[in-house]
Amino acid sequence: MAADGPPPPDPPDMLDAISAELAALHLRYHGREPRSVSSNLIDDEMIVCVFNGVYTPVEKTMIEIGREATVHQTRSEFQRAMSRRFIAVVERLSGRSVGGFSSMTNVGPDLEVNVFLLEPAAPPAEP
Repeated sequence: MAADGPPPPDPPDMLDAISAELAALHLRYHGREPRSVSSNLIDDEMIVCVFNGVYTPVEKTMIEIGREATVHQTRSEFQRAMSRRFIAVVERLSGRSVGGFSSMTNVGPDLEVNVFLLEPAAPPAEP
């Protein structure tokens, strides 16, 4: 379960905060932020984050010379290695536990999609 703490912010603020913190992780570990990030809560059970413009100049060069598979494999391995950090951001900001995480990158268009499956919310405490 997500750590105890203050109640999570309202969904629009929470989603903006998730987008900002995940973009900051990209900046820290890839050396650049995505061009844009949007996060959406779907049916109160899934958060989907779409990152546009994620590739570094080196990755773009690799793609141009036909090494898309190498870029995809490297990105996939990196996302697996970083999954706990991404999940921790979503759990802290949403106040919910993440039961599953999946990440996918795409070459054309240049994007990354992260999906966080949320555990059911705890029922409200009785007065």
